[in-house]
Amino acid sequence: MDFKDILAISGQSGLYRFVAQSRNGIIVESLANGTRSCASASARVSALSEIAIFTEGEDMPLAKVFQSIYEKQEGKEAISPKSTPDELKRFFAEVLPEYDRDRVHVSDMKKVVAWYNLLIAAGITQFETEEKAQEEESQEQK
Repeated sequence: MDFKDILAISGQSGLYRFVAQSRNGIIVESLANGTRSCASASARVSALSEIAIFTEGEDMPLAKVFQSIYEKQEGKEAISPKSTPDELKRFFAEVLPEYDRDRVHVSDMKKVVAWYNLLIAAGITQFETEEKAQEEESQEQK
């Protein structure tokens, strides 16, 4: 499964895999339990590959944040998204030291940690799209 096919739908908890286009929107499958549903065309749907976290410099793509968490946790789940705000801030500072403390809220941290744990539970450990990996490889060779 490609990282760009994983979606977050505003107003619905969890993450979803894109299945197909329908007349009224898109058909998605929950990563948590595999149930399929239709996300209406009016729903705000975001691919995880298009989401970034505010930092002091350039925004960090969510895939890189997940990769950093994956390396820190050695492939295991992260802390609970229900941890105290101080624990979440401390964890986020370890994983992404340059995150913008004014614009990244505890609710954002909870969402990132919850999404990461969902992906790991679903067996997804490849966080970059194939296109991005090839692009970075070609830049390194130059």
